[in-house]
Amino acid sequence: MSLWNPSKTVMVTADQALPGRASEIHLPERHYVLGTPLKPPFPVGMEVAIFAMGCFWGAERLFWKAKGVYSTSVGYTGGFTENPSYEEVCTARTGHAEAVMVAFDPAETTYSALLRLFWEGHNPTQGMRQGNDIGTQYRSAIYWTIPDQGDVADASREVYGDALRQAGFGAITTEIAQAGPFYWAEGYHQQYLAKNPGGYCGLGGTGVHCG
Repeated sequence: MSLWNPSKTVMVTADQALPGRASEIHLPERHYVLGTPLKPPFPVGMEVAIFAMGCFWGAERLFWKAKGVYSTSVGYTGGFTENPSYEEVCTARTGHAEAVMVAFDPAETTYSALLRLFWEGHNPTQGMRQGNDIGTQYRSAIYWTIPDQGDVADASREVYGDALRQAGFGAITTEIAQAGPFYWAEGYHQQYLAKNPGGYCGLGGTGVHCG
């Protein structure tokens, strides 16, 4: 009997996950569009949010264009494998979701405003997929970095869930949890759609407004 479920839509367990490696993936120092650092430490006063909403290429572009956002970067989180490669994440044997780290200035925008972009920017009712992108890496998730974010995210899920039900959609499947280790994706994934304007973007919302 196989030690892991071959279905990419079934979450792997910690003992089934790939082992990964101790070395981090090398990153460019600066954001290709914004010119800001990709990784912490960020300037004093900046807050960090982490969102997973399908393929991270289009998701990152959505946030780097938003008012008050200082920097964005893409990576893997919510799973078990240490410093996974993109190819490993695509096997669904790391447990990670493709995610975007957003550093923002709370004096210029709010976490609620970023949540609105998150909810309206994808379909959070699809489980382990987003459109034609199928697998645990494409699940919808919010990973909070401070407890207040968790409270706001929980409340917004209730509000948006009601709006989706009224529009005929199913229940929200978005995972909301405290952020764990964030492993940055390979350099070519960072700001991918700025470097490749004609590149694939499977991001698509439901058309239902949040608040």
